[in-house]
Amino acid sequence: MTTDKLISKINKGDNKAFRELYGNDPLELKRNGKRYAGLLKKFEAEFGKKDVELFTSPGRTEIGGNHTDHNYGRVLAGAVNLDNACVAGRNGTNVIRIISEGYPQFQVDLKDLKPVKAELYTSAALVRGICARFKELGHEIGGFDACIDGDVPKGSGLSSSASFEVLIGAILSELFNKGKIDPIQNAIIGQYSENNYFGKPCGLMDQTACAMGGLITIDFKDPSKPKVKKVNFDFVATRFSLVITDTGGSHADLNDEYASLPTDMKAVAAQLGAKVLREVSLKQILEAIPNIREKVGDRAILRAIHFQGDNQRVVDQVEALGKNDFKSFLGMV
Repeated sequence: MTTDKLISKINKGDNKAFRELYGNDPLELKRNGKRYAGLLKKFEAEFGKKDVELFTSPGRTEIGGNHTDHNYGRVLAGAVNLDNACVAGRNGTNVIRIISEGYPQFQVDLKDLKPVKAELYTSAALVRGICARFKELGHEIGGFDACIDGDVPKGSGLSSSASFEVLIGAILSELFNKGKIDPIQNAIIGQYSENNYFGKPCGLMDQTACAMGGLITIDFKDPSKPKVKKVNFDFVATRFSLVITDTGGSHADLNDEYASLPTDMKAVAAQLGAKVLREVSLKQILEAIPNIREKVGDRAILRAIHFQGDNQRVVDQVEALGKNDFKSFLGMV
């Protein structure tokens, strides 16, 4: 549908999709109607009137399983209503052009999909890496134009980068692959790009939570085929809400500190003859402390103990929600 027709449709109040995404609050529906209409107008001003599609990719919050995914652990996570909204359409070239609110426009030439050192830690690196992986897996890619409005604050801990990755994968899937890329594959492709092009050794929780939506539990025992299960629980009935607070902090520049987490955990696993901590038990770690403490350090051991505790916490949280035992669940948050 062309930009002008979509604007007309939104202005008429045809907002069933908005209600599914953002709830029934009239003010929130009105805000997002204006938001998408504004994106469409901006797209038209920058790239002309053409057939486009609307996309959204949510941020996520982690509820259980803190820094467990990269060691093949379990997580409990939920998508949030802060998202990346986007208008995108094919442009008939081999170039992807992206305008994102608050950031300079950038483009990626699909003729060169090798990692670019100067793009490290940039959105361009993520786009290039996702396109490279799509092509390696035999999927179609092509040039498109996109205007993005992001409600997911950068460095907020709500996975703005994963949300962006999932968004780009969804655009490529819909525009060039008839929507056949499933959410898990899209998440894995996003993680590949973040690891190999962006430069951050992240696990797979963020991308999976953003791609799947809702409240989910994920078991990464086999990271190539994570087991994802929807967790059905009526939080509205409890009269509790999960509230995201902007503290003014940021972890956008903490890539080295982040990388030390899986490194420390895997160092402990290696001392116990394993690849990752999912392959060992808390009992093994505690018994080995006298022998490995000087080799890996106290911080690594504490992080390994944390992994085991949080991995079990996810199991207990999901069990409590399944039994409608909200009081026990709250005690584990």
